[in-house]
Amino acid sequence: MIDFTAEHRLGDSPGPVVVFMSALFAGGWIWEHPYRRLEAAGRPVLRTHEAICALDRRIAGSIEQLGDALLRACDAAGAAEIVLCANSLGGLVAIDLAGRRPDRVLGIVVSGAPGLTADPDVGLSFDRRGSVRPFGDEFGERMMAALFHGGRSLFSAERMAEVGDMLRRPESMVSMARSLKATRRYQVKAALDRVACPAMYVWGRHDRMTPVDPWLEVLAEYPRNEVLLVEDSGHIPMVERAEEYTAVLEPFVARCAGAPA
Repeated sequence: MIDFTAEHRLGDSPGPVVVFMSALFAGGWIWEHPYRRLEAAGRPVLRTHEAICALDRRIAGSIEQLGDALLRACDAAGAAEIVLCANSLGGLVAIDLAGRRPDRVLGIVVSGAPGLTADPDVGLSFDRRGSVRPFGDEFGERMMAALFHGGRSLFSAERMAEVGDMLRRPESMVSMARSLKATRRYQVKAALDRVACPAMYVWGRHDRMTPVDPWLEVLAEYPRNEVLLVEDSGHIPMVERAEEYTAVLEPFVARCAGAPA
């Protein structure tokens, strides 16, 4: 069974470990800016390597199993209490894990989570077996248009090739199909009701993949949560507006750790 592996630097600093979780298509490299900034500031940090659809289908097809897999990676590194930062499908995992494991999760930072809107058209199709496959020469362009504001790609050619290679593997497509199915049936409102820890939602104002408006409507019922709209950003603000993302993350982590921001 393929599980998460992780890069980490815990050091001797007290307080929770800031954990950066991979997304559906992208591995831990999307967290390069905040990971390195917090690491340089002496915060204990950990990020998973594998994209979710690169994991075993039994893990990828369950929000709960993904959370358990993340905690196994934390356990292997010696990370007990955590502040969990997650994008896209990982956002649902963060919300779910905060509700199930309040003993471990001291705070969550969620961006671009699905679950409240239909899947966008990014060039993926389902076959009769329930698998997913990319189709057409414009697949990459459609994907980038859905991910980034204005359609500009901020992924290097190397990263694009890495994602493309992964999407050509049948086992990755099955894992992706199961992940998408798990997203559609997940009860977001019930999960939010269980979250007691501090939560911050950092969303690209122009997110086409997972539009923010339905989330703003739901989150209005939870006024103690923090919500930040990132201007000139789409689905991946920690890449597209990295400085702004990290600037709001640092004081939030400090508050979760019980220190002045």
